[in-house]
Amino acid sequence: MRKILALLLLLAWALPAHAALNVFACEPEWAALTQILAGDQASIYTATGALQDPHRIEARPSLIAKARRANLVVCTGAELEMAWLPVVLRESGNSAIHPGSSGYFEAANAVHMLDIPARLDRADGDVHARGNPHIQTDARNFLPIADALSQRLTQLDPANTTHYQNRLAAFQQQWRAALKKWERQAAPLKGTTIVVQHKGFPYLNNWLGLQEITALEPKPGMEPSAAYLGQVLSQLKLHPAKMVLRAAYQDARPSQWIAQRAHIAAVELPYTVGGNDAASNLFSLFDDTIARLLTGAQ
Repeated sequence: MRKILALLLLLAWALPAHAALNVFACEPEWAALTQILAGDQASIYTATGALQDPHRIEARPSLIAKARRANLVVCTGAELEMAWLPVVLRESGNSAIHPGSSGYFEAANAVHMLDIPARLDRADGDVHARGNPHIQTDARNFLPIADALSQRLTQLDPANTTHYQNRLAAFQQQWRAALKKWERQAAPLKGTTIVVQHKGFPYLNNWLGLQEITALEPKPGMEPSAAYLGQVLSQLKLHPAKMVLRAAYQDARPSQWIAQRAHIAAVELPYTVGGNDAASNLFSLFDDTIARLLTGAQ
């Protein structure tokens, strides 16, 4: 009997620790942040990849199955996922992760939103009532979001409160030190004029002091025609820019067309964790972003 008990104890020790929470993260940046804050207390599924447009993915059965088993959904919010997430949540049948519940977390609720439209009209393109949802491009936003997310983890899993508090404190210390480094490195970028392929960089601009001249999309979410790109080129002759920015998931052709004819740099930014090989985690995401901006501005 003692041998059997000893064997059972040995097997229990050998088994991996069971994660307290199943987390459904809409974007890679929130999966990465949740992993930092929760460690081995969370099993995390990422619904979208870095080379996918998070506005437009399919509500696949695999997403619904993952949401069905989730204790917590962590998404950007601000209507970024409105084309697919409501379907996933509804079809999951999991009332614990519906909006308004403790199992539903929107990062946008923790930050100050930019580009809130004065009017709502679909004729204006892909606009969002609560403001521009691309909050992950300002590294400062991760501090209030991390604080709010850690509180939510603690609410859902109070038995591991100390674990979450300790991991949050460690992240805050490391992130504040990294912020100082990034802002020191990026100081030469202040006032740099840029063109953007999509209106996806207002938070980056606000953080680093970049000056946006125009966008290649005639309206948010609308692909530019050759005629419209010609208008942008004419505008740049009067108001020159140093570089044109696009996210890694976007088609490179419009940016390259403008860059070649305006004789400016075309800069592809990772935009989220995994956007390129260098941006493998939250810290290296911003290391790589600033390095690419500095190269483009030369």
